[in-house]
Amino acid sequence: MDFHYFFIFILMFSSCIKSTCIDNSESSSTIIFNDSTFTKIESAFRSREINGCFILYDEENDTSIIYNQSRTVQQFLPASTFKILNSLIALECGVIEDEYEIIPWDSIERFVPAWNKDHNLRTGIKYSAVWFYKELARRIGEVRMKSWVDEIDYGNMKTGKEIDNFWLVGDLRISPMEQVEFLTRFSAGDLPFKKEHINTVQKILIEEQNDQYIFRAKTGWADSGQPVGWYVGYFVYEGRTFIFVNNIDINSNEDAIARKAIVKEIFIELFNVDLLI
Repeated sequence: MDFHYFFIFILMFSSCIKSTCIDNSESSSTIIFNDSTFTKIESAFRSREINGCFILYDEENDTSIIYNQSRTVQQFLPASTFKILNSLIALECGVIEDEYEIIPWDSIERFVPAWNKDHNLRTGIKYSAVWFYKELARRIGEVRMKSWVDEIDYGNMKTGKEIDNFWLVGDLRISPMEQVEFLTRFSAGDLPFKKEHINTVQKILIEEQNDQYIFRAKTGWADSGQPVGWYVGYFVYEGRTFIFVNNIDINSNEDAIARKAIVKEIFIELFNVDLLI
């Protein structure tokens, strides 16, 4: 599968869509990627005056809907979305045993109150505790971290010398399209990590789950240069997997909230599910 050739035609404003209608007779759902859906996705950005892009990839049908295609191949700091790979590497290297092992808080007060306590992988990723993941990176070390980032072919693979900061203010960059590629492999368990470690990280990323769907996601916010926000993950809906990546410029607190709000609006339109995000 080549993620760079999803597109059938190009719309205005460098935005692309591959149009398909999916009607599975064994499923109660009909999921449609078409012009009307694209218009509503575009509206979710324009009504908020947000500059960004959005990708939704249907694994089963190898089909996607994309807003602002030109931005999807630009590379940005991954910020806290890198915590997905950081968690996998930490588990594989044995620097943390499982999702329950506690790393004691270093007693340094930080601006997010939820960070100022002991954390494990479950709470560390839930609250996106920066100090916790910096500690994991230091335990992994420069050599092992670089080796794994290269092995996964993650973005531009530039980890640099600042082992506990390179995904926040360093040289590491990844494009929205490369995020889709990574998340597709992750969701399918097609990464060179032990199955139990992949399962653990998949489990700690769950934000919502019921009989109809499982929603896994991670936010990111990079402040270096033009602030950029991410909301990435995958949505297993009636047994089918949909990878999503939202990438936007952040110029206000409202923009930060929009990372999730845009995804929720799109998912209500496509899947008729009112996520709690």
